[in-house]
Amino acid sequence: MSDAIAGFPFWRLQFDKDGKGDTSVETFLGELPNSELTDLFIFSHGWNNDRAIALDLYTRFFGAIRELLENGTAKLLPGVKIGCAGIFWPSILFPGDTAPPAGDGGASSFSSGDERTLDSELPKAFCQPDQQAELQGLIELLNTRPSTNEALLTFRDKLNSIITLPELRSTQDSLESLPETDDDRWFRLLDAAAQAPADDEGGAAGLGGFFDKMWNGAQQILRVATYWEMKNRAGVIGKGSVGPLIVKIHSEMPELRIHLIGHSFGARLVSYTLAGLSNDFVGPKSPIKMLYLLQGAFSHFAFAPKLSFDPDRAGDLHGMASRVDGPLVTTHSKKDTAVGVAYPAASFLAGADAADAGDVMYRWEGMGCDGAQESDAAEHALGDVPYEFVRGSWLNLDGNNVIVAGGPPSGAHSDIVHPETAFVALSAANVLITE
Repeated sequence: MSDAIAGFPFWRLQFDKDGKGDTSVETFLGELPNSELTDLFIFSHGWNNDRAIALDLYTRFFGAIRELLENGTAKLLPGVKIGCAGIFWPSILFPGDTAPPAGDGGASSFSSGDERTLDSELPKAFCQPDQQAELQGLIELLNTRPSTNEALLTFRDKLNSIITLPELRSTQDSLESLPETDDDRWFRLLDAAAQAPADDEGGAAGLGGFFDKMWNGAQQILRVATYWEMKNRAGVIGKGSVGPLIVKIHSEMPELRIHLIGHSFGARLVSYTLAGLSNDFVGPKSPIKMLYLLQGAFSHFAFAPKLSFDPDRAGDLHGMASRVDGPLVTTHSKKDTAVGVAYPAASFLAGADAADAGDVMYRWEGMGCDGAQESDAAEHALGDVPYEFVRGSWLNLDGNNVIVAGGPPSGAHSDIVHPETAFVALSAANVLITE
């Protein structure tokens, strides 16, 4: 039977790392046709490996929606009946972050006693036996920090050997092997990843200081390498599992309106769901009436018809906006350092071809940094109502005054539960009475 969250019917949809659903998906498909719903919100969490954390996110977000309805800020159209489904998929908490405490907006910090370490979290991302053998060598190098260039190059080669090439390889943010011969580029990356301040006195750094900085950069690179494993997993589940699930739902309930919401890598998951729909799910024929991305951790060029730095290429999801019979909306905040700093570092690791890290920031930033780029997106401030939503078009919502809370390394990446973000979900889904 379905659960209830904030008075809404709620189903848990559990998938493994390969996208295989458990009995919860079968239960959902069996119960949904008898629910009499008009609108179904499907939400996917981002990185964490704790079901309780994901459930807490869903409880708080849909609770914020319920509060808007009860305090009169939002009023549903007559006849609207809302249900919710939460996707549970095996991702990990970004190593070094902490689980977001319930009720505080979900911001990450370094200070909680629940801090996840490289040793505990990385094996959950790199879970194949051959990956785990090399992973232990990487962690040992980080623990011992040999003061040689050769050790740093060995670290690069071991890291290259454990990263899985994605099944869903995007034209602009795909993971390629690390350069095996470009040693200078590797050391530039280490320096950029360490984010060390410049030597204001102009003096040469000591040998110990130099290698400490390089190993700090190596540790950050290993952390952000988990991005690629989680990005791939999210795409596989979205396209291969959730997309076909929606096709089944639509065949049973052709009038049901479906609204997709995703946070972080969950934003990538629900976006790639569009690629898993039938080809005839276009415009009014599509049951998807909203795509809403909260601090998305994937390329801000994903939906672009043409890339300015390579006009012969398009974003991997180019054309998928037509499978949304409603608006496409994304929040962004410069205070989200996960997608504004760490994400570009991971992309640079994957083979960006600019001369230095500063040159690749715009090219490799995520949706949550500045919204959908080169996709004819409109810009609007989050919380400045009313919004002008356009079917099949992007609206970038500037959250720099709302999505602000959180410490290093991820900043405000998880600060997504607010009345303002909840109102967008209802408003963009077109379920509200408008004055």
